[in-house]
Amino acid sequence: MKERAGAITFKGNPLTLLGNELKVGDAAPDCELLGNDLSPVKLSSYRGKVSIFSSVPSLDTPVCDMETRRFNQEAGNLGDVAILTISMDLPFAQARWCGAAGVDKVVTLSDHRNAAFGEAYGVLIKELRLLARAVFVVDRAGTVQYIQLVKEMTQEPDYEPVLAAARRLTAS
Repeated sequence: MKERAGAITFKGNPLTLLGNELKVGDAAPDCELLGNDLSPVKLSSYRGKVSIFSSVPSLDTPVCDMETRRFNQEAGNLGDVAILTISMDLPFAQARWCGAAGVDKVVTLSDHRNAAFGEAYGVLIKELRLLARAVFVVDRAGTVQYIQLVKEMTQEPDYEPVLAAARRLTAS
């Protein structure tokens, strides 16, 4: 498995990402994650929709909380766009968090079982076995059209380019 040493940092300390680094224009890898009810969910089930895949370290941290709430808020302005937040949190924890946070438009999926998303999308943190903060915008055909890897884990993504990419794809 490929390693990218120092690809991101946590409070300035370098961390290693595992998996292949995706590029714009690549086919979005398919993988199976767990829904909040423990049902298997394949990312390919979202083909035909513009999708935002937001990977976060854990919903139970302040930045991940803010990020997921922001995407939930923006979801109403994006029309027919699927927004998925993917983390290593257990499905039960994700469901509890969504209920407490009032998040009802973002779908949370767990990668805890085998880190399939982390490896396929190149965002698995070797030292922590968590996912890096990254956002992938995928078109209806399943092609990656935008990628944002947040270099410092304690920072939020730059939302405007993500939202602009999704709007551009829904307009076409």
